[in-house]
Amino acid sequence: MGTGPLRVVVWSTGSIGRIAINAVRRRPDLELVGVWVHSPSKAGRDAGELANGVPIGVTTTNDAQALIDLRPDCVIYAASGPERDAASVPDYVRLLEAGINVVTTSSVRLINPATFDPPFLAELQRATETGGASIYASGIEPGFILEEVPLLLSTQSSAIRSIHAYEIGLYDDYAVADTMMDGMGFGRPMDFEPFICIPGVISHEWAGGIYRMASALGVEVEEIRETVERRPTDRTLEVACGTLEAGTGGAIRIQAIGVVDGRELITIEHVTRMARDLAPDWPTAEADVAYRIEIEGEPNMRCDFHCTLDDPKASGIDGMAAGAGAMVATAMRVVNAVPYVVAARSGVLGAADLPTTLPRHVFAR
Repeated sequence: MGTGPLRVVVWSTGSIGRIAINAVRRRPDLELVGVWVHSPSKAGRDAGELANGVPIGVTTTNDAQALIDLRPDCVIYAASGPERDAASVPDYVRLLEAGINVVTTSSVRLINPATFDPPFLAELQRATETGGASIYASGIEPGFILEEVPLLLSTQSSAIRSIHAYEIGLYDDYAVADTMMDGMGFGRPMDFEPFICIPGVISHEWAGGIYRMASALGVEVEEIRETVERRPTDRTLEVACGTLEAGTGGAIRIQAIGVVDGRELITIEHVTRMARDLAPDWPTAEADVAYRIEIEGEPNMRCDFHCTLDDPKASGIDGMAAGAGAMVATAMRVVNAVPYVVAARSGVLGAADLPTTLPRHVFAR
């Protein structure tokens, strides 16, 4: 690593990738040298035009080797898709073996490396050893809000009886139909079994956060319990992912519960609605997308948190007004981590392996 700006490639121009492009361009300590795109129709275009309509002189490509040949210090990986880790891990391995560090929002279960799929983890560990590089995953949730914030709050605790971490969200502007309908059951008959209801899926997605908190606080989780409850919409709703007919899925409540010494000690809960007035007896929040931490103990603590944006389009976000601030927070968890990951030891890194990833050059002019 030289003394100049760190050379960075952004991998994908979806919502998180566009935010990352705009953020990197504002940072004097980072230099955007390349952008990968999946679609041939986007290849050869100016990355700034894709990010927020303003040309920046960096041309996109779907040639991965061409980007590797640029020898960037780090790739900000933000690709998404139904295959997730199965599609992303081969990319990570190729980059790491070439000596290129990776920060990613695409593999949420890699946020706690100890709970990542063992075969994938072994591949990544071998690749980091081969290339002498590091990989780090983060985001707002899973990630910062429901894993890091409770631990920070716990530094004020004399005793803890339980930790309950929530995401409470209105997702009527989230347009990914397969995730929302087949994955979560929105707009599907109430006897339809969405993917999230298959036993083990909730644990697969959120157990990493529970184990992260438990390990940090010195206790051992003996079991992860899962709960799912769905509620129908009482009227037809036109939302970003499609039409939800009256009587079909309109809200869902999901819990992953960590059991310690027979007690339900750590709970991660998601309450997701397609209209604010659905399931009014479930937890609610003032903001459309909000996060809440409740710690029962000595003392009792409650922290409510949400992110908003004054101008979503300036960050490269078109639509998703309710979740726009959280998307920026997700992207910045890895953008701000780039200098720390580049400076870290090689390996598969978690939050405990890095100092607090404080942002640099962050005060707006």
